[in-house]
Amino acid sequence: MTGDLSTWLSCPAPDPVARLRLVCFAHAGGSASFFREWRIPGCEVHGVRYPGRAERIDEPSPTDLRRLADDIAEALTALADRPIALFGHSMGAAVALETARSLEARGVVPAHLFASGSRDAPLPDPEELVPEDDADVPERLARLGGTDPELASDPFFLELVLPYIQGDGRMFHAYDHRAEPPLRCPVTTIVGDADPDADRRPWRELAAGGFHEKIVSGDHFYLVADPPFAVLADRLDTAPAG
Repeated sequence: MTGDLSTWLSCPAPDPVARLRLVCFAHAGGSASFFREWRIPGCEVHGVRYPGRAERIDEPSPTDLRRLADDIAEALTALADRPIALFGHSMGAAVALETARSLEARGVVPAHLFASGSRDAPLPDPEELVPEDDADVPERLARLGGTDPELASDPFFLELVLPYIQGDGRMFHAYDHRAEPPLRCPVTTIVGDADPDADRRPWRELAAGGFHEKIVSGDHFYLVADPPFAVLADRLDTAPAG
C-alpha cells in the first residue's frame, strides 16, 4: 500500500521557514485530525493519515504494522530536505518506532523519536496481550479518555469507527516486537503518572542514540487536555538543524 505525500500526511499549517518537521502518529482508532490544532514554534506539524478512516475511509485498514511503517517512511523521504522528528502516541509509538527504523535504513536519521503513552519496561507477557471483546470497546474508549463518553456510546459513531478500531487492535496484537536494529536517533518517552494502560517497550535498549523518560501529570490521554508542547520544544531545540 503506497501513495504520495498528500495521501499519507495532513499539514493544517504549512511553514516554509520551520527549522524541522514533526510527524505525528495517532493511537489505535485515531487519525491525523487528532493533531490538527498542534502548533510548536519552529516546527511544521504533520499528522499521519492511516488508511481505512477519515479521508481514506474507502481504503482497507492496515493489517501489518511494519508494512504500514515502510509505506509511511517511503512517503516521508520527500520531506528529508529538513530534519524530521517523529511523535507517536500509544499504538502510534510502535508505528513511529518502525517508521524510524525504515527511515534509517534509507539513510534518513530522524532528529528525535517521541514515544507517548509508552514507558520503558520489559514487554508484557503473552497472556496479557489477549484482544478485547468487541462489546468492551465503547467502555474502553470512554475510560481511556480519548473519546467523549456520550459519543463512545452512539451506535452511529460506533458503526463508523469500530471497523478500524478493531482492525488497529488486530494489527497491533499481531505485531512482533524485535530488539534489532537499534535506533540511531535519540528517544524520549512521555507517560502519564496515572496511566495504567501505557504501552510497555524496552526503549532504553532500543535507543542507541540516547534515551530519556519524561513523567507528566495525567492518564493515558493526558495530551488531550495538556499536549506536551514544552517537552517537545525543549528536546527539539537541541536537535541538529540538518
